[in-house]
Amino acid sequence: MKFAGVGFVMLAAICWGISGGIADILMNKGWDPIVISFYRGAVGFLCFFVWMTFRFKQNRGTSARLYIWSVLAGIGVAGNFAFYFLSIQASSVAVAATLMYTAPVFVLVISFLLRIERSTWFKWGCIAGVLIGIILLTGAYNTEALSVSFLGAATGLAAGLSYALFIFGFKNASSIGNPQTTLPIAFFSLCLILFLFMDKKEAAAALTSSDIGWLLLLGLVGAGISFILYVIGIRSTEASTASMVAMVEPVTASLFGVLLLGDQLAAVQVVGMAVILVTITVLSVRQS
Repeated sequence: MKFAGVGFVMLAAICWGISGGIADILMNKGWDPIVISFYRGAVGFLCFFVWMTFRFKQNRGTSARLYIWSVLAGIGVAGNFAFYFLSIQASSVAVAATLMYTAPVFVLVISFLLRIERSTWFKWGCIAGVLIGIILLTGAYNTEALSVSFLGAATGLAAGLSYALFIFGFKNASSIGNPQTTLPIAFFSLCLILFLFMDKKEAAAALTSSDIGWLLLLGLVGAGISFILYVIGIRSTEASTASMVAMVEPVTASLFGVLLLGDQLAAVQVVGMAVILVTITVLSVRQS
């Protein structure tokens, strides 16, 4: 069962990686990133609602704290989806996915500020390593010839910060209720938030467009199926192992972008990606 758990986590990470490529295809067709994010979240919500219904007997009681943490997780995942797709639009799938995976560093810094974790030289070394990787990936060492636009870098890091917020909210909500209760609340919150900011006419037009199949596929692969696989897999997988396996997502996204979408990366950008991913993996394993 242990190896099955690792397999579920890996499949979830692959699905998340592919979702970035699907979103890039949709944006190249002219669809707005916020509308795409809304459909990803809405399809995910429907999947989680069905999952909650079938596992109704196993659901724990609800409380105000459960709703608060779940809504916080929903705000985080709404920002993560939207900023991730905006970063893809402004840079590339590979760059956006890598910057998004700086989330553990944001979690670490927030933990320092809230005095949840003790500051050590090792942790600050990891933070410095990620910063060096970001500089190499974005080309910030040469401001006259940036390889990634400011908007692409800023939204990619914002996706990572939002992901960190989702981690905090989901972790605390899951300690009170089950994931099948937490996820529908979080994703319903996501839908409400993105509904306020999206182009309603474009979202309505998407329902009758020839691209509705892509949007449904994105929701199933990038939210519904993948999150359920991850929740099932993490139950029988050690946290350190799951952290390493989850790195399959930015690798999958990068391969999808380079091989299928024609994204190009300079050698120094590849080095920057490697520095970020290796540092985050070491940090995640050590923290676990």
